[in-house]
Amino acid sequence: MADWTKQLPGPAQAYLENRRLDEVECVIADLPGIARGKAVPASKFARQSYFHLPDSIFYQTITGDWGEAAGEDGFIERDMILKPDMGTATAAPWTGDWTLQVIHDAYDRDGDPIPFSPRNVLKRVVGLYKEQGWKPIVAPEMEFFLIARNLDPARDIEPMTGRSGRPAAARQAYSMTAVDEFGPVIDDIYDFAEAQGFEIDGITQEGGAGQLEINLRHGDPVKLADEVFYFKRLIREAALRHDCFATFMAKPIADEPGSAMHIHHSIVDMETGRNVFVGPQGGETDAFYHFIAGLQNHMPAALAVMAPYVNSYRRYVRDHAAPINLEWARDNRTTGIRVPLSGPDSRRIENRIAGMDCNPYLGIAASLACGYLGLMEEKRPRRQFYGDAYEGEGDIPQVMGQALELFDEATALHKVLGEEFARVYGIVKRAEYEEFLQVISPWEREHLLLNV
Repeated sequence: MADWTKQLPGPAQAYLENRRLDEVECVIADLPGIARGKAVPASKFARQSYFHLPDSIFYQTITGDWGEAAGEDGFIERDMILKPDMGTATAAPWTGDWTLQVIHDAYDRDGDPIPFSPRNVLKRVVGLYKEQGWKPIVAPEMEFFLIARNLDPARDIEPMTGRSGRPAAARQAYSMTAVDEFGPVIDDIYDFAEAQGFEIDGITQEGGAGQLEINLRHGDPVKLADEVFYFKRLIREAALRHDCFATFMAKPIADEPGSAMHIHHSIVDMETGRNVFVGPQGGETDAFYHFIAGLQNHMPAALAVMAPYVNSYRRYVRDHAAPINLEWARDNRTTGIRVPLSGPDSRRIENRIAGMDCNPYLGIAASLACGYLGLMEEKRPRRQFYGDAYEGEGDIPQVMGQALELFDEATALHKVLGEEFARVYGIVKRAEYEEFLQVISPWEREHLLLNV
């Protein structure tokens, strides 16, 4: 092996032991969270310290069109300098040869981070916490569906057929039999995760037909966002091996629950090592309540980042396992903000609003940004909610257009996420929304064509 491979993380070195590395995939997440980059021979990667991609990859909509976000100089597609973070090097175990993936960070020609690169946005928010002497900790939960192969967008999405030969059934949450139906896919997910050095905290059947949840261990926000970014690709590849698709759409199947990326937050005082949500006698601190207030006060404006597509808002349906408001409560899964059962040292706050369709870097960054603003503003949250929060009123945007209007006006949030990011993101998402509005849906043809 070349000398540089001896500096790789342990799992990557173990993957390559007694094998010849063929290729390195140099990747970076764009605004939707799609892996962009280049695949290069290992020998070439060993000789390069960076490579180039045009900044226009961050102006693309999910359809492949572009938002007019290039700035004063126009759409000239400047080259960015992409430098590898070798701590992210991991296997691509589904490939036919011996391949590594390495996440890169984006810089301009002066060496400054590209402000609208999602990984840089999250690093910026984490840096603001560190300036206050805090270390944010997160633990994401990933929900997704395994579905039958769908090659025709006009067809409804259907659950995959399990090993019994029957389509996956809904309303079987936490059923081990239901998990066993997907055994071959889950086995490959575990095998791929082990090869990549990722620790899965558990896999459970969720309430939807063919819906699963994977929990990850808590840790550094950037590291966990990297893992979710990698996991999305890993899970898709495992599904394809078994003639099905994995989808992370927020609401892929009508009348089924949607898929969330619940985010658990805690904060450690870097000087003392203590959880700032916990007082000397184990009680809840002012910081605990300020963080909740930040989520309540700023999440409506951040929703365009945590729920980034028109489909995202179909998930927020009363009594369908997704919150419709920003009430908070202890051990209550009907509220948007939940405080799980835990001992004082592991006290945390769970954001149940973010959809699994969000870019993990941006979803985590936006959630942390709301909490940070709460800590800075030192406001108190609304009173704890008791009972079924679905019986209350909704207080989050119901459509993408409304969410974008709130995001565009959120100057305090822009300062935390970065004003240039906010500018580019708003333009790209608005272009994407306008693309959607040009499409006539089957519902419109069915009910309006001959009746209005």
